[in-house]
Amino acid sequence: MTRTRRPLTWRVAAIAAVREESVAARTLVLDVPDWPGHLAGQHIDVRLTAPDGYTAQRSYSLASAARAAAAYAVSTVEIMVQRIPHGEVSPWLCDIAMVGDQFEIRGPVGGYFVWEPSRPEPVLLVAGGSGIAPLMSMIRTRKEAGSRVPFRLIYSVRDPDTLIYGEELARRVRDDHGLDVTIVYTRQTPPGWRRPPGRVTAQDLAEAGWPPALAPACYVCGPTGFVETVADLLVAAGHDPAAIRTERFGPTG
Repeated sequence: MTRTRRPLTWRVAAIAAVREESVAARTLVLDVPDWPGHLAGQHIDVRLTAPDGYTAQRSYSLASAARAAAAYAVSTVEIMVQRIPHGEVSPWLCDIAMVGDQFEIRGPVGGYFVWEPSRPEPVLLVAGGSGIAPLMSMIRTRKEAGSRVPFRLIYSVRDPDTLIYGEELARRVRDDHGLDVTIVYTRQTPPGWRRPPGRVTAQDLAEAGWPPALAPACYVCGPTGFVETVADLLVAAGHDPAAIRTERFGPTG
């Protein structure tokens, strides 16, 4: 499919709704006039400007389902923000920002780490912490598009308090045919959890993922160390490196 590249411009976004997702993360629903539409996996740049003119800019993945611009009855998109201690942007977005507040955004950005419903191969999603956001966009897009492509998500989080989208994921596993979710807790598990706490292992990927023989599309998102480790494990298991798409993040500054 041929896409026309549009110049990226800053737009004013207004917070239309807020949802708390965990003890340290919240969803911001943004009303963005003239939003051009986006693909599942893309992100936006957020720019805050202080009264003295100082600006701070960060990137956040779009978590809402992909839609073409013409499909929007209301031009809203969602981002999920996890509070970073001593950060310049996330504490304001998580603790201070409220419905009606405005700031600038630019996007959508990115064309590599995207999934489109026309793709036929099974999909493996592996998320670490807030890396779940772009993968949730893919899960939501799959449902809205009526795709029957099977999805498997392996989601690594520290403990139950930091689990993001927990209720929605449980509901989607119950209601969405073809979606499987495996949660890996690294520090503390819920009572009675079968798997002891620990990082994602080759065994987790083998048992909860897809075998390389099925040639799945693999998307891995999270902190740099997590992404590199998981990508290496997938390659060692026999997955085609060209089928593994990664997106990583780390401290700013």
